[in-house]
Amino acid sequence: MGVKSIRDLYIKGKRVLFRFDFNVPLDAAGAIKDDTRIRRALPTLEYAVQQGARCVLASHLGRPKGERKAELSLRPVAKRLAELLGRPVGFVDDCIGDAVKDAVASLPDGGVLLLENLRFHAGETKNDPAFAAELASVADVYVNDAFGTAHRAHASTVGVAELLREKAAGLLLKEELENLEKAFANPQKPVVALFGGAKVSDKLGVLQNIVSRMDAVLIGGGMANTFLKAHGLNTGTSKTEDDMLGTASSMLEASRKSGCSVVLPKDVVVAEKIEEGAVSLVVDARAIPDGLMALDIGPQAVDEFAAVIVTAGTIIWNGPMGVFEVEEFSRGTLEIARVVAEARGFSVVGGGDTVRAVQQAGVAEKISYISTGGGAFMEFMEGKILPGVAALDV
Repeated sequence: MGVKSIRDLYIKGKRVLFRFDFNVPLDAAGAIKDDTRIRRALPTLEYAVQQGARCVLASHLGRPKGERKAELSLRPVAKRLAELLGRPVGFVDDCIGDAVKDAVASLPDGGVLLLENLRFHAGETKNDPAFAAELASVADVYVNDAFGTAHRAHASTVGVAELLREKAAGLLLKEELENLEKAFANPQKPVVALFGGAKVSDKLGVLQNIVSRMDAVLIGGGMANTFLKAHGLNTGTSKTEDDMLGTASSMLEASRKSGCSVVLPKDVVVAEKIEEGAVSLVVDARAIPDGLMALDIGPQAVDEFAAVIVTAGTIIWNGPMGVFEVEEFSRGTLEIARVVAEARGFSVVGGGDTVRAVQQAGVAEKISYISTGGGAFMEFMEGKILPGVAALDV
């Protein structure tokens, strides 16, 4: 795609509408629990400030579904952003209307203004033309730096981009696309994909798209239970998707024809319940006892997965190997995180749970690239066109 970078535009003195992803977790008191997404936006914003742009920032937070909800205000983000930038960040309690136009009109070169939550208006998620036109009316230039929402055809990701002639990707969005292309379009071989999480159905499109392009696919987490059951094995009370058994069998057959090795866990950690302090034991994955459920991959599976990972030129990981939030079932995920971090290959990690896992393991800085996208990361892997990226194509 012919997507420009913000560096390709002349923005001094121009009103630049930025779409960032400031969808940060808040605690009960409204304080930001993790400011990673704000920090990842800083390079683009700092560049724009240095260039003398008049910076108008837009983002969503949570799912207010078109209603104004005080607990989902972006005001705490403005405060944190000012601290990180070391300069004032203005805030206006709406994202369209006269108050916004007045605030933008008084914005100096290099000034920064954050608008209120886009999703307080139903027109955002509906990509309403009138709402998009209101957003675009306060800008000369549009810059999208929100990879995490690039798979959404919303007013702020698509509608505005279609209305403004000057548009570009921010530094983070460019970085995301370059690294994902390196992992998927031009990977160093052999290529190993590691998938976990609860459901096969959540990753079906991805699995079908990449199985013929991978040298090996390692499957853990709840997903593995469905594949084990598709082999005719007993899975006890493990959560499985019985309506996906045929699909899982078909995918295994397709992998054999393409020469992709699909590796399932040989042993698993089982328990009666998912809870702290639960009595657990390691059993053969081919014979999970009745009344017990698989909640993590076992030590033999960790070793086998590790043996494949260390040979990889490219490693793509999405989804934990078990219920890693519970200590008794976290070992498999954390061990795999350490293996991926120490591997020689180029490693890309995406998805909120997977990112939290590498952070919990203390190895985030050793991962080659950590994507800010969850759904966008998956849809990119699935081979889908991301609307927010396509809208920037010139």
